[in-house]
Amino acid sequence: MKIGISAFAWTAEFTSQHLRLLPAIKEIGLAGVEIPMFQPEKLPVTGIRRACEQSELECTVCAILPPDMNPIDEDQDNRHKAHEHLRRCIETSAEMGAKLVGGPLYAPIGYLPHHRPSADEFKWAVEAFQPFGAYLDSNQMTLSIEPVNRSETFFLRTAAEARRLCEAVGHPRIGVTIDTFHANIEEKSVASAIRSLGPNLTHLHISENDRGLLGQGHVDFSAIVAALRDSGYEGYLMIEGFGYSEQEKDAPGHLWADLAVSPERLACEGLQYLRTILSSCS
Repeated sequence: MKIGISAFAWTAEFTSQHLRLLPAIKEIGLAGVEIPMFQPEKLPVTGIRRACEQSELECTVCAILPPDMNPIDEDQDNRHKAHEHLRRCIETSAEMGAKLVGGPLYAPIGYLPHHRPSADEFKWAVEAFQPFGAYLDSNQMTLSIEPVNRSETFFLRTAAEARRLCEAVGHPRIGVTIDTFHANIEEKSVASAIRSLGPNLTHLHISENDRGLLGQGHVDFSAIVAALRDSGYEGYLMIEGFGYSEQEKDAPGHLWADLAVSPERLACEGLQYLRTILSSCS
């Protein structure tokens, strides 16, 4: 297992000014960085690829759908527009050199209609992902679908629901991301949820229950790492926490983070903590 960090620790809008972070992330000792993607066309694609290659840093992508891009909208034209957006997200991720793009790609965050997921919505979600199989194969990419908690979606909240969708899509390059922040809310046991996914688990967001410093909350990371080893997982432990920076007004941590916890502390102390856990569970 490799350890990386999401650039969400610093910013929600990755621009050219953030390219300086990539060699610093590598210097800390991390193997990978995850780039947030809201609007693919706004990312400095060439700069990210070049900086990652120069730093020998692997890149993954977490894509978040804009409010008007909904693959399970009852309107067919809107579903088509969302499909084209998903295609751009995947293509842009490939151009950046990423081998994995994930996120809650089945619906916009905060889309909460007052009903349970319908058979039609499930069918539309399957139809949204199935056409990308050949492109993923040709670019040796993985698409990793992330369930999130009930305050952010009504559609996929648990590992079991995400596995059902992936099995219906039926392509080996389409799997599941588990985010321990969301799973801590929705699963009876995060470790059991991980074991239940088996080979469908393709990515992991490692996050404390308050998105702060790892090991300072109540998420049982030792049990999670043990479950990952039992499952034969060889992907990333991607630290996804929110640090505070006065300069980053649009970063999630500007509102939510402990003022004493910088992005750099999240990275350095998170890496040290995970190395200790991995060593003790070996």
